[in-house]
Amino acid sequence: MQPRAGLFVSCLVDLFRPSVGFAAARLIEASGCRVVVPERQTCCGQPAYNSGDRATALDLALQTIRAFSVCDYVAVPSGSCAAMLKTEYPRLFSEAQPELRQEAEAFAAKVYEICTFLADVRELNFLPGRYDGTVTYHDACTGLRELGVKSAPRRLLERVPGLQLTEMHEPETCCGFGGLFSEKYAGISNAIVTRKIDDAARTKAPLVLAGDLGCLMNMSGKATRDGRPITFRHVLEILAGELSDPPIGHARVLRP
Repeated sequence: MQPRAGLFVSCLVDLFRPSVGFAAARLIEASGCRVVVPERQTCCGQPAYNSGDRATALDLALQTIRAFSVCDYVAVPSGSCAAMLKTEYPRLFSEAQPELRQEAEAFAAKVYEICTFLADVRELNFLPGRYDGTVTYHDACTGLRELGVKSAPRRLLERVPGLQLTEMHEPETCCGFGGLFSEKYAGISNAIVTRKIDDAARTKAPLVLAGDLGCLMNMSGKATRDGRPITFRHVLEILAGELSDPPIGHARVLRP
């Protein structure tokens, strides 16, 4: 019997980049799992949690835990959402509702950032995607620092036919997004993302990949405003060969 891998879609993927969700589902199936996408899932609760609204965060966390109760794994195409589910849920319940901590810990144990899930848990060797060209990769802060997501996406990219990875000088440096940080400290955020875009441009790679859509949208916005000829994709879009949608930040043209 195939293991059931729940796909936690994430708000940004759902609202701004559904192609990432389809790419995730294709890769999960390629890894030998049956994809489960619970209709009851919503936000992971991170914006409320980071803002101090513990009551809302608890409600969203409990709904998420119960929505994925039938799944053997939970794969998340976002390091920040995955960290919320895996590291913050047990802390959240131990503080506010300790009687539910065991359930939160059991849920957290089956949560994985999706590149880690594919590379380390499922050991996926065959990838549906192909890309003839050079790319560079940005390490999103939360996935890197809270979950240790570093080598897994690179190992997967090595298996994509035709792809060449050229590293930035500082691939681990923040892009300046940080959720509410970019709103509260716009000037600092702009300085940080300017440095990041300059670093990406020095690689001469026309395409920047990352595993967090918030980072990609922030960098794409800055590159577009400055007229930089750089495009941006979620790493799953390359791995799965889901490249029919325009690059991130480019408007879709609807034709009659």
